[in-house]
Amino acid sequence: MPASPIAPDWLSFPKDVNTLNPALWASTVSRAGRGVLTVDGVSVTELAEQFGTPLYVVSENDFRERARTFRNAFDDAFRDLCGGVDIYYAGKSFLCSEVAHWVSEEGLRLDTSSGGELAVAQRAGLKGRQLALHGNNKSDAEINRALDLEVGRIVVDSLDELNRVGALAQARGTTANVMLRLTPGVHAHTHEFIATAHEDQKFGLSLAPASSGERSPAAEAVAVALDHPCIRLLGVHCHIGSQIFEPAGFELAARRLLEFLAGVRDRHGVELAELDLGGGYGIAYTEADTPRAAADIAKAMADVVRSACAEHGLRVPRISIEPGRAIVGPTTFTLYTAGTTKTVQVDADGASHPRRYVSVDGGMSDNARPVLYDADYSAALASRTSAEEPVLSRVVGKHCESGDIVVRSVYLPADTAGGDLLAVPGTGAYCWSLSSNYNYLTRPPVVAVKDGTARVIVRGETEEDLLSRDVPRQETDDRATLEAGA
Repeated sequence: MPASPIAPDWLSFPKDVNTLNPALWASTVSRAGRGVLTVDGVSVTELAEQFGTPLYVVSENDFRERARTFRNAFDDAFRDLCGGVDIYYAGKSFLCSEVAHWVSEEGLRLDTSSGGELAVAQRAGLKGRQLALHGNNKSDAEINRALDLEVGRIVVDSLDELNRVGALAQARGTTANVMLRLTPGVHAHTHEFIATAHEDQKFGLSLAPASSGERSPAAEAVAVALDHPCIRLLGVHCHIGSQIFEPAGFELAARRLLEFLAGVRDRHGVELAELDLGGGYGIAYTEADTPRAAADIAKAMADVVRSACAEHGLRVPRISIEPGRAIVGPTTFTLYTAGTTKTVQVDADGASHPRRYVSVDGGMSDNARPVLYDADYSAALASRTSAEEPVLSRVVGKHCESGDIVVRSVYLPADTAGGDLLAVPGTGAYCWSLSSNYNYLTRPPVVAVKDGTARVIVRGETEEDLLSRDVPRQETDDRATLEAGA
């Protein structure tokens, strides 16, 4: 059968529909007897039987290896410049206490974005200097929690927040370690909702002045921070977006921030000690994606930092980065059980063409990225191989939404049917983190597999969990009676 005329241009017709593209999967995933998918020696049929589906399946060994690869690549590239690099794992991509342990044990630090993420780090026993707190609208409670924990850095997002951090630290008689998040005006080649360094968005302090002759918000924040008795200004930070493949944006952002640091030196006589260049490195979700190796990213950044510091006569600051998706994304696949299937006819170019719909037992509640960002994914028949021809298919969820699409376009065997297991790779980042209870579906468990053993690291919800927050009528009536009597 030839390729479908309604398939996207990037999707090639498979020579063998059973072949796994290694760029999309954890290194520990392969096919075993009868073609059953296995992860680190554990088959998906065993996993489904023991834990049910949907199920997030993460390879611990693959996670640790990717974390180690980033750490080693950046340390090697920057060793002669600043002694190495601090790697902050971006916890927003996926965080639980077990993952926090892996991060710490692999020599990484942890970037958090809320009091809840700080609580996870605290439960895992991470120390304050290992932690950063981000966020564009931190509450006083979150700032105080960070001060309680003596976090290594609070990444301040606005002048208003800087003043609040200073006041809260002063009231406690302590000093806050601060990085200033700047927006360097770099337009990353990514989805509009995950590009974060252009001017017209909620994050950061602009390098551009509001009007001629005025200081930029970034310059104003530096002056305030340096003058405040309870703020220790460590340096500056930027993050240009997520799921980025092109190097130019990172390099331009680094140059602009180093130029800014040179200006700080010239104006205030201070060379700030740290520069955080953020994260956002892309991964492969489909065959069309071409992520860069960590060593290539590190070398390109080191070359830019070296030349820009030489140009401005700056000492090289201590560099830090914040990979999240690039570490956890490929380590995980979501395992589903197929249910109903149907074939529809799609009109295109004056002809009618078939598209197969395969419904699974999850959907947008366990992976919101397709409906939020038009994100593309891949899928594979996981419980067996097939000798049937590939057919253009769409994997959809069970929610009452026509946009509840898990995989928009993929070739699956023609005999894919109810009861088969399907695996969707690359779901480690922003899938569990964005999961919901839409239609009162329970959120799936997360299972870590290592050396032939699987264990739950995030318990799946039950209906009892959902109902425990629902206030029944009798309890509401009783409470109203008590309040009336009072």
